[in-house]
Amino acid sequence: MPDALERAAREKRLAALGSVGSAVLLVFLKVFLTIVTGSLGVLSEALHSSLDLVAAVITYLSIRVADKPADAEHLYGHGKVESFSAFVETGLLLLTAVYVIWEALQRLLFRAPHIYPSLKAIFILLVAMGIDLIRSRALRRVADKYPSEALEADALHFSTDVWSTLVVIVGITGAWLGEKLGIPGLGRLDAVAALGVAGVILWIGSQLGRRTLDALLDVAPRGLRERIAEAVDNTEGVLRADRVRVRRSGQRYFVDVSISVPRTASFEQAHAASEAVERSIARVVPADVVVHVEPRARADEHLFETVRAIAQRRGLAVHEISAHRYAGRLFIELHLEVDETATLRQAHQRATDLEKEILGVAEPGTRVNIHIEPLGARIGGAEEVGDLAGAVRDYLNSLPPEYRDLADCHEVHVRSVEDKILVSCHCSMDGNLPITEVHDLTAALENRVRERFPQIARVTIHPEPAGEG
Repeated sequence: MPDALERAAREKRLAALGSVGSAVLLVFLKVFLTIVTGSLGVLSEALHSSLDLVAAVITYLSIRVADKPADAEHLYGHGKVESFSAFVETGLLLLTAVYVIWEALQRLLFRAPHIYPSLKAIFILLVAMGIDLIRSRALRRVADKYPSEALEADALHFSTDVWSTLVVIVGITGAWLGEKLGIPGLGRLDAVAALGVAGVILWIGSQLGRRTLDALLDVAPRGLRERIAEAVDNTEGVLRADRVRVRRSGQRYFVDVSISVPRTASFEQAHAASEAVERSIARVVPADVVVHVEPRARADEHLFETVRAIAQRRGLAVHEISAHRYAGRLFIELHLEVDETATLRQAHQRATDLEKEILGVAEPGTRVNIHIEPLGARIGGAEEVGDLAGAVRDYLNSLPPEYRDLADCHEVHVRSVEDKILVSCHCSMDGNLPITEVHDLTAALENRVRERFPQIARVTIHPEPAGEG
């Protein structure tokens, strides 16, 4: 990437330097013609080219500065220098147009200086027009390849020079024909040609001025914000784009976007969504992107998601959330895990606060019942109880006739942990079962094991599809 950036900067500098050289040659030719012919049209072109030379030098210097990387004082880089140089060029163009219009009106209305047209002058102007044409195309090619406002402005200048030079050629030709044919009125075509040049300068200057002013005022390119917002809205994990801001500095774009994600999303999921947004924007326009994430409730958020979001915001761990209706009233039950060092008073206060907030968003008349249990944090020692493990395995594998969806049970481990007997095992069953039925089946098996072996305190069954364990 650094090599590509350096190559782009070098090519842009060479294009700008070539523009300076061409401008020097054109100024020399047109000043020479002004002295020889006394034509106002040629004088206006000479002035135009002189300002083009100044503009080309400004463009070259601005490109050298604009391609510098961001630093401690210019956190967004130096790209605005290109826009500023283009704005300066616009001012120079408008000053040129004002002078040319003034001089043309003076010659048309108050005085008629003698002009010395010649075929040699017309030929030299054709050569100048050819130089303008070649230079504008070369600048346009580089400006399109490496988006550059300064080079684009330079290319625009020299493309208009082609037409303004053509207008001057018409004026000089009219004066020459008027001299040859004895029609003095044709000599006024020179001043009219100068007005034509001024008109071209004013038109192109106004267009360039508007664009460079937009760049300096951070006006977003038309339609770009909407395209970015649409790409963000269609990104997986994003509810919607809340705000999109775009600015351009030189050839770089900077995008600030705020997105909404489900409030139940984890920090990692929110981060993954923001990275996906960056990739989506990159497919629209290469940019430096900053993403701000806002947690929001989805329009179709389920009651259980709301409860989890409330608990998550309070930093509480909950599970076993359930709800049912009885006698026209909604009952919500859940298990709350609290620090095992907490007292009952402390744990009860957390449960009460959680219950109040849930009731604040639930339908009127709702009842909430919260079971409090310690949040496991200690890792204790354990001893394997081998004889009991075999008995549990044999018992579980005798149950498939009663539970047709159960295939077999294996990986049975029985351990003694802090004077409690704990059992863990894997059970294979029909892989097409809905997870709700799987949960009911594992709960039934766990109950059967505890009934058969009362000394067992807890049974944990890991279900897996038959044949895939």
